[in-house]
Amino acid sequence: MSAIPSRSREIGSLRLDPTHALPARTSAGAVPSPSLWRGIARLADPKISLASMASISLGAAAAARDGWLHWEWLAITVLGIFAIEVAKNASGEIVDFGTGVDQSVAPEDRSPFSGGKRVLVDGLLTHGQTVAVAVVAYAIGIGVGLAISAERHPGVLILEGSGSAVPPIRWDAGILVVPASAPPEYLGGYLGPYRLLRSDLAVVTMAVGPTGSESLPALRSHILRYLDAARLLITDFIPVPLADVQGARAFFATTAPGGVAARQVEHLEASHGCTVVGWSARLADRAGLAEDLDAAQGYDVLLTELKAAAVDIGVERALAAGAEVVFVDNRAIVVEGSNDLDTALGDIVDLARTRRSER
Repeated sequence: MSAIPSRSREIGSLRLDPTHALPARTSAGAVPSPSLWRGIARLADPKISLASMASISLGAAAAARDGWLHWEWLAITVLGIFAIEVAKNASGEIVDFGTGVDQSVAPEDRSPFSGGKRVLVDGLLTHGQTVAVAVVAYAIGIGVGLAISAERHPGVLILEGSGSAVPPIRWDAGILVVPASAPPEYLGGYLGPYRLLRSDLAVVTMAVGPTGSESLPALRSHILRYLDAARLLITDFIPVPLADVQGARAFFATTAPGGVAARQVEHLEASHGCTVVGWSARLADRAGLAEDLDAAQGYDVLLTELKAAAVDIGVERALAAGAEVVFVDNRAIVVEGSNDLDTALGDIVDLARTRRSER
């Protein structure tokens, strides 16, 4: 006879039951009293919310450059983003508390980056209050999104279900995007078959290179159990400079693994006519990228992806060296499939419109 596992667990010498909170204490040793508004304020995390305003302001400035900015819709958009941030934090609290992660952090080991917002562990909110905050905040965020969409009268509304999330509404056509490095059981098990059954097109990305070659045959097999070959596209990303670099001596910075980066360098030289005199796969490593750039000689253009932790370091050093900075876009190309990507995506849009008109 097999035993039914208990939900409680042992961490070190401490036994935890995730259905009950530990007696939380403040740094002074007192147990904090429940406070709905203090709990909501902590979930809102004004410091992080204010930091997010930098990117929102940049987006608003870019939008204003193309025409008159509608301040009322900007305010509604900010409200929606703020609500989703609160909902996300509340959801994280519920999950982390339920699994015992929050309770496992000893008071002396706590930092501003451990244990989430700790509204449950510190007793500021009950479990029911936290769930209610999450539901209300998600409803506000979704409502804002729907209001913006309805006002703009789009012909097609595109929803993303990232990771394990699935859009909670009916859709007319679906596309499943899978990295070639994904474990095959993600498609063969869990909710993989459900996602394939709800999809009209499957796109496998980053298929060329060491990270995708091992899982690709198994992924292809799982997909073809539910979709015919015409509805499967296998793609790879190629770097495309956003300015003419013909004849330039370039340094290329990327987050791609070394083997992939070397192949991208060959593509840049063959397709865009530049000479790559050096490259670095350490765009996410500030010290590493600085070291690679300092060791490079004789480049007059920095080609870099606009992402990762060290892009500002690369730009600063390139400009200081008198080099031009050209950003690089990673664009998907089909390496296996009966259609190019633009045609396949256009067909799915047409299919969605047809199904919408028939119901």
